[in-house]
Amino acid sequence: MGLHKIIKIVAAAISVLGIIFLIMIISKGDDQIEAIAAEGGTSGVDYMSYIAYVVLGIVLVFVLGFVLKGMFSNKETLMSTIKGVGAFLVLALICYFVFAEGIEKSIADGETLSASGDKLIGAGLYMFYALTIIATGAMVYTGVKKMIR
Repeated sequence: MGLHKIIKIVAAAISVLGIIFLIMIISKGDDQIEAIAAEGGTSGVDYMSYIAYVVLGIVLVFVLGFVLKGMFSNKETLMSTIKGVGAFLVLALICYFVFAEGIEKSIADGETLSASGDKLIGAGLYMFYALTIIATGAMVYTGVKKMIR
């Protein structure tokens, strides 16, 4: 049995389950679903959520599988990916150890934010700023380079 046929069977089974759960939700009626929700329950729509999680998991597994297969099948692609991930990690380490400062703080609901948590948040912000500047610079550079030609 080919992979295509297996995927079609799994997709059909998930579709049938989704239709069955949709009919179950519709047959309960709005009043009963609202009553369940008012009590804090979600039993009216839990099954549809489970189907969504299963589909999301299947999609993620296939995407990761094909990305990794493609990446490891070509040496140039693998080296390019390693360079990109390495540059990202170097930037993250620079933002964390050089720019971010960690100070214990009190937050709105009376809890305290630890110094390490504050340092992680600061590093994330600095990294966001750095990546924004790099992306903007790359776009300006390529735009100017195209205009010059």
